[in-house]
Amino acid sequence: MSGYFTTEFHERLRAQVRAFAEAEVRPRIPEMEASKAVQHELSQLIAWQGWLGVTIDPAYGGMGAGHVAKTVIIEELSRVSGAMGAMVQASQLGVAKIIHFGSDSQKKTWLPEIAAGGCLPTIAVTEAGSGGHVLGMEATAHRDGDDYILNGSKVFVGNSHVGDLHGVVVRTGPGSKGLSAFLVEADRPGFSLAPHRPAMGLHGFSFGELIFDNCRVPAANLLGDEGDGLPVAYSSSVLYGRANLTAVALGIHRAILEETVAFATARHRYGAPLSELPTIKQKLGKMQSAFMTARLTAYHAVHLLDQGLTCDAELMNAKMVNVESAMDSARTAMEVHAAIGLSADRPIERYTRDAFHIFAPAGTSDIQLQRLAETALGTAKGDWSRRLAAHAGAGAGVGVGAAVG
Repeated sequence: MSGYFTTEFHERLRAQVRAFAEAEVRPRIPEMEASKAVQHELSQLIAWQGWLGVTIDPAYGGMGAGHVAKTVIIEELSRVSGAMGAMVQASQLGVAKIIHFGSDSQKKTWLPEIAAGGCLPTIAVTEAGSGGHVLGMEATAHRDGDDYILNGSKVFVGNSHVGDLHGVVVRTGPGSKGLSAFLVEADRPGFSLAPHRPAMGLHGFSFGELIFDNCRVPAANLLGDEGDGLPVAYSSSVLYGRANLTAVALGIHRAILEETVAFATARHRYGAPLSELPTIKQKLGKMQSAFMTARLTAYHAVHLLDQGLTCDAELMNAKMVNVESAMDSARTAMEVHAAIGLSADRPIERYTRDAFHIFAPAGTSDIQLQRLAETALGTAKGDWSRRLAAHAGAGAGVGVGAAVG
């Protein structure tokens, strides 16, 4: 794709990330799958590469390389491990809130730490009782002198158990203007984690529960002003969440396609490779077409985002197309592999499980379709991409030569 949405810089970055993923991540996958434990050391190793700072301005020690570069990084990590791709994408959600809403002091304090790999940030919005209904949240913060005191819990928090700095959206008053966001350090008294609970896929990634029990944070940790909680949540979801999960799905999709092609080429039936059977060729062609289409939607959307152009609908569509096509290709791959695809010794079984984990976050496909219908009807609400892209660290390739060697 070099010369279309990516440049030589992006492809050098791709080669760097792919080499790292093959050398450092792939050998750890058997242990990750067997233990299903949170990968603290591997997450830290990835953070030390500087990739969490891909959208952070070089003035704060970041790469300043924009969203296309971010997509390349997440895609290549996800091609080897959806869990580690998810780790990076979740960290990027934590980056977004500081870039867009952080004070000068907050940016100077945290962005250099994140860019250097010394801090893994998160965003915590979802609650067990309200799910995707953001305005239904019940966790609270109330002012107490120069502090706020937080109570409640958040679930499905990406990087919950490896995060150092949690961006937490809670209720400080009634209605849509009654949500506010705070930076909460992981070592604050009154903050704790529920035990890690492994799920169907993404073994090694943590997306657990944060608990706040009279957790006191300074008023200086408020992101933006009181009442900015909804924009904090939406900016992370629209600009980073949908694009990031698109990249994870794309990387998993690429892995599904590559693994199935390799299997069908090596496996022989009736005196010829399985890939020579017309029915198998049809399935491989279907997967190739789906992947190519998904990749175009993914890179087109983040290319627009890097240009500061309106792309809310493109980001929604990219997320839906990539998630749905990855799941569809996983089923097709299973049809090609047949019973052997069910074996945990085969990576296709892991890719299939991982693909389904990308469906719900940042809106299920039903939500994306609803929002796209509003676009068609001319009733779409908000224009988050254009409003916030100017602060998103766009300008691919600026000041990143050293970062890619």
